Amino acid sequence: MLKVLIADEMSPSVGDVFRAAGIEADVETGLSTAALIARIGAYDGLVVRSATKVTAELLAAAEKLKVVGRAGIGVDNIDVATATAQGVVVMNTPFGNAITTAEHAIALMLALARELPAADRSTRAGKWEKSRFLGVEVAGKTLGLVGCGNVGSIVAGRAQGLKMRVVVYDPFMSAGRAAELSVEKVEFGDLLARADFISLHAPLTDATRNLIDAEALAKAKPGVRIINCARGGIINEDDLMAALTSGHVAGAALDVFAVEPATENPLFDIEQVIVTPHLGAATAEAQENVARQIAEQMSDFLTVGAVTNALNMPSVTAEEAPKLKPYMKLAEQLGSFAGQLTRSGLQEVTVEYEGHVAGLNTRALTAIVLQGLLAPLMETVNMVNAPVVARERGIAVSEVKHERPGDYQTLIRLTVTTERRKRSVAGTLFADNKPRVVEIKGIKIEAELGPHMLYITNEDKPGIIGRLGMTLADAGINIATFHLGRAGPGGDAIALIEVDGELPDAVLERVRAIDGVSQAAALKF
Repeated sequence: MLKVLIADEMSPSVGDVFRAAGIEADVETGLSTAALIARIGAYDGLVVRSATKVTAELLAAAEKLKVVGRAGIGVDNIDVATATAQGVVVMNTPFGNAITTAEHAIALMLALARELPAADRSTRAGKWEKSRFLGVEVAGKTLGLVGCGNVGSIVAGRAQGLKMRVVVYDPFMSAGRAAELSVEKVEFGDLLARADFISLHAPLTDATRNLIDAEALAKAKPGVRIINCARGGIINEDDLMAALTSGHVAGAALDVFAVEPATENPLFDIEQVIVTPHLGAATAEAQENVARQIAEQMSDFLTVGAVTNALNMPSVTAEEAPKLKPYMKLAEQLGSFAGQLTRSGLQEVTVEYEGHVAGLNTRALTAIVLQGLLAPLMETVNMVNAPVVARERGIAVSEVKHERPGDYQTLIRLTVTTERRKRSVAGTLFADNKPRVVEIKGIKIEAELGPHMLYITNEDKPGIIGRLGMTLADAGINIATFHLGRAGPGGDAIALIEVDGELPDAVLERVRAIDGVSQAAALKF
C-alpha cells in the first residue's frame, strides 16, 4: 500500500484526501532530523511546510520516496537538485495563498501609516498620547510595487480601492499588462523617487538580493515607508537600520528577514518598525487551500501518474517521455539563453517547431521554453506554472509548426520580442541527441552549451578575437570551446565561448571595453 508521511502541522483535511485516494497517511510532526531520517525509508511521499528541512542526507535515506509536496510556494527548505538527481518529484502550491499574502501587505501598510502597534502599546501602558501618534493617510499617496506578479497584482487592486496611485517596477511586466491593471510601469530609480510607500513582491534571486540597499534608500523619497512580505534578503537590513535612524525612512513593516526564525534583530528595537513572524500565508483559508491542493496533487501523481505544479518534472505521459527527453533539455537551454539576456519587459514569445519535433507534444516543450525564459528572475517558475505566469504578465505566447524539415531534420526556434528589441535563437539535436545551438539572431553558428558560457556580439573586423583571447588569458580564464558566426564580412558577428569557471564582473568589463565589442554577457546552463 502507498504510504505518505505528513511531517509538519497542517489541516487535518490533508489526511482525508490521501485516505480517500487509498493512500495511507501518517501524521508525525516535530520529528528530529535523526528521527525523520530513521523513518523516511518506509514512505512513498513526504508532505511538508517550511519547518521540515528536506536535505540531501534525508533524501539519501528515502529509498522509496517518489514525491515531496510543499504546502505553500517557497521550497528553500527542500534540496530540489538532489531530489531531481534521485528521481524524486518536488511539488508546491504556487497560487494557494496569494490573496492572504496580499492582504497582509495591505494590513502592514495601514498599520505603518497610522503607527498602530506603538499606539496600542502606549495605550495599554496607561498613557493617552493622542497628539504623539500623528499618522498619515494612504489616500492620494503613491504606492511603489517592486514586482507585480500574482501577489503584487492583487496588492495593486487593493491599493487602488484605497485611492492610491500605483507605480510598478517589474522587468517582466508588459505595457499591455500594466494597462490592464491600471498601473504605471516605471524604472527602479523612478519608483524610488516617487513612492510614498514601497511594497516588495519579488523573489529572492541574485538580481534582487540587497536590492534595497544604502544606494537605493538614498534615492528614495524622504519619509518613505517600506513593506516587505516577499523574501528576507531583498532588503539590506543594516542599510535600512541606518536610513531609519537618520529619519530618511519614516518606517518599515517586515514580515520576512534575512535570517529566520528571527528571534532577535536590531530592527526590533526601533519603534518605527513593525515586525511579524512570516505571517504572509498564515490564514485559515490559505492553509486549508494549500493543504488540500498538495494532497490532491500528490494523490494524483502516486495513483495515476499525473503531474501538477512540479518544479523538476514536466507534465508528460509515460509514452511521451522517452521521445521528449532530449528535446526538453534543448527547449530549456534555448529559453534560458534568451532569458539571461533579456533586460526589458517581455511582450511576445514565438516558438517554432520544424521537422520531427513538430509532431511531438509541443505544448509541453513550449512550457519548458517559458520556464527557461522566465527562470532567471523568478524563483518559483516551472513548466507547469510558466504559461500562467506569462499570461498574467500579458506576454503573448504562440506556437508555429512546420512538419517539413528545413536545413535540419528537426529544429526549435525561439523568438522573443521585448519593449526594446527582438531576439531569436534556434537549436537542434545531432545524432548523439545532444542539443546544439545553430542560429542566433539569424546568424549561423554551431555550439554545445556548457555550464559557463561567454556570449559576445561584435563588429566583424580583424584583431577582436586575439584581444579577447589575451584578455581572458590575462585573467586566468581558460577557454574550453570557441564558436563563431557572422552575418557577412565586416558585418555583425557573435561568439559563444565555453570557459572553465565563473566569469568575474571585472573580467566582463574588460571584455566589453575591447574596441568593436557591443555586448558581453556571462551565461550559465
